[in-house]
Amino acid sequence: MQEHEFEHTSVLLEESIDGIFSDPEGIYVDCTLGGGGHSAGLAARLAPTGWLIGIDQDQAAVQAGKQRLATANCRVSIVQENFRSLGLVLDSLEIGLVDGILFDLGVSSHQLDMANRGFSYMQDAPLDMRMNPDAEFSAYDVVNDYSEHQLTDIITEYGEERWAKRIAKFIVDNRTTGPIETTGQLVTIIKKAIPAGARRDGPHPAKRTFQAIRIEVNNELGILRDAFIMAVDRLKPEGRIGIITFHSLEDRIAKQTLQQLAKACVCPPQMPICVCNAKPKVKVRNKPIVPSPAELEHNPRARSAKLRIAEKL
Repeated sequence: MQEHEFEHTSVLLEESIDGIFSDPEGIYVDCTLGGGGHSAGLAARLAPTGWLIGIDQDQAAVQAGKQRLATANCRVSIVQENFRSLGLVLDSLEIGLVDGILFDLGVSSHQLDMANRGFSYMQDAPLDMRMNPDAEFSAYDVVNDYSEHQLTDIITEYGEERWAKRIAKFIVDNRTTGPIETTGQLVTIIKKAIPAGARRDGPHPAKRTFQAIRIEVNNELGILRDAFIMAVDRLKPEGRIGIITFHSLEDRIAKQTLQQLAKACVCPPQMPICVCNAKPKVKVRNKPIVPSPAELEHNPRARSAKLRIAEKL
C-alpha cells in the first residue's frame, strides 16, 4: 500500500446510513470520516441541495475524503478537526441544527495497516499511535514516561488486561537499559510478561495493551460523553444520531449517555419528588445492531462492532 492511499472497509455501512437518514435535502455529519465509506454512502442518497460534512483529525483521512467525495452530487464540506469540536465546526459553517450525525469510533484499517503509524502489534514501527499526527503526545511518551502505577492503571482500565500489573513492571524494568522505541520491542516485552500458558489461548497477547495505550494517547474515552451530548444538542427534532463502537468501554459510554438523555428525570434516586423538571431529549431506537455473518466473512475486523441509534424528541 502506498503512503497516500487510505483504505478502510466501512463497518455496518447500510445499517448505519439507514439508521440516521431521513431527508435527501438534509444536512448530515460524519464525525469520523476515515476512509470516507460512510460519507460516500450518505452522499449517494443526498440531493444536490443536501449537505454532507465530514470531520477527521487525521490529515490523510481528510485528503482521501476530499478525493473520494470530489464527484458527489451534493454539497460537501470536509474539516480537519477532532469531533469533540463538532459545535465549533458547525458554527464555522453557519449551521444551526442538522438531520443526522454518525460516529464510527476506534482506529481505522488504514491506520492499522500503515506500519509507520505504530498502531499495530503485527508490524515493527516507531511507537506512535497518534490519530492526529500533528499532536505532540505519542505512545513513546506513555511507554517511556509513565510510572509503573500509571501504566498498570491504564492497561487495566482501557485494556481490561488481567496481566496489567506484570506488563507494567516488565516495561519499567526494560526502560532501565534505554528507551523503548518500537512496537516490536514493546510486543517482545509484553510476551515475556504474560505466562506462556496464558498466551496460548485468546487474542494476540499484545492486543489489550496496545488498545489501552492507543486510547490513552488519543484520549478516546475522555471525549466521548461530551461529544455525544453535543451531537444530540445539534440535532433537529426527529434527527438521529448513530454510534458505532468496537469495544465494551466505548459501547458502555454510548449506551449510558443515550440512556441518560432518554430519561425524563435525572434527580438522585433518594429524592422523594422530581425537582429537576428535565425532559427526555432522545428516544433510543434499537438494541445494538451487530454485523451480519456475511459482513463478518468479508471483514473479520467488524466482529466486535455495535451500532446504537437514537432519535431527537
